[in-house]
Amino acid sequence: MAGSPVLPADQVSYEDLYARWEQGNWSATEIDFSDDRRQWDEEFTDIERRATLWTYSMFFHGEDSVADNLSPYIDAAPREEQKYFLATQQVDEARHAVLFGRFMREVARRGDDTPSALVATRPELTWGFRRTFERLDRMAEELRRDRSRPKLAQAITLYHLIIEAALAQPGQHLIEESLTRRDRLPGFRQGIRNVSKDEQRHIAFGVKMIADLTREDPDCRPAIEELLREIFPYTAAVFVPPDWDERYVTSFGFTLEEIYAYGAEAIEARLRAAGLEPETMRVGMPFDLPAEERAKRGLAMLRAGYLGAPNGPAKPDPEVTALLFDGLRRQLDVAAAPQAKIQWEFTDAEPWHLRVDNGQATVAPGRVEDPDLRFRCRFQDWIDLTAGRTEPLRAVLTGRIRPSGRLRMLLRAPRLFA
Repeated sequence: MAGSPVLPADQVSYEDLYARWEQGNWSATEIDFSDDRRQWDEEFTDIERRATLWTYSMFFHGEDSVADNLSPYIDAAPREEQKYFLATQQVDEARHAVLFGRFMREVARRGDDTPSALVATRPELTWGFRRTFERLDRMAEELRRDRSRPKLAQAITLYHLIIEAALAQPGQHLIEESLTRRDRLPGFRQGIRNVSKDEQRHIAFGVKMIADLTREDPDCRPAIEELLREIFPYTAAVFVPPDWDERYVTSFGFTLEEIYAYGAEAIEARLRAAGLEPETMRVGMPFDLPAEERAKRGLAMLRAGYLGAPNGPAKPDPEVTALLFDGLRRQLDVAAAPQAKIQWEFTDAEPWHLRVDNGQATVAPGRVEDPDLRFRCRFQDWIDLTAGRTEPLRAVLTGRIRPSGRLRMLLRAPRLFA
């Protein structure tokens, strides 16, 4: 699944992106879905219809959400040419929602207008999708109150680099390549090609905007890192199929590993194009490993219940637990606690510890002598915390996570683990 080449931010101008929008206009209402409707009824198997409905429903709701949430981005953009492009993007997102809405009503026969089609397809949305787009809703509200460059950098990262580049683009490639290979849904295939061209323009804008914002304000980079640490546990779970039935992906001719690897490669490429070096970012993600390996790690944690929707207690798995603590090591701020020793005491699993020595953090199972900071909890409670299922402060206040240790380390813990 090869993606489009990613141009460095300095090779793109806002004016050129706007001009491409004028040249690439298309109509979502003029596409003919008559052959699509016939193929849906006569040629699609049951699993193909279920998989298509599942995939397209997430796009439908996603396009509707991003169209609704874009206006505060326009207000917060500091330059007029940025505002002009973002205004064109809001038009694009509304047009995409119209395309998917028409497919739902006219081909899949879900609802008789846009609101009813959205209601009818809501059960298809995954836990990861819901959490990701709930964060987009909150981000839009935050941006209305705070138009600073660091907040705008977070918002652009979430919208353009995460939702569009790491999530939407892999899904669009899955759809377009699958439909082309099988010669299915000619009308929708035409529409998704146009959507893909629009999204390439949007992502190029996001890359350039991040590059400009991080040059203008050094506080933008740590703000981006904070957002990535928060959102990665949710985005990892977006494409988990119902009941882990992988036919929802393989019926399109791809594997989950391929989809996840494409997304991992996409976010890395966009961060690099924006002038950021992913392997130096404190986000818990092993960017020093190939995208395929990062995909395998994420899927292993999802399948073991360490990430994703809560689905009963996660059974401790030594190999997956090692991945969990490796991610924790990677996001640790070693400068906040040089020579620190941290101990995890689980009531239902073997203990783990972390050591910082000469600016390097290492993790291992077992106990460490005289730790500076200790966490006592159930293993499941720690999993819920790292998976974003529970808020850290709530976990501490309710006694689910019980930190103890030297006062200076207790005070530094929030900064240490971000």
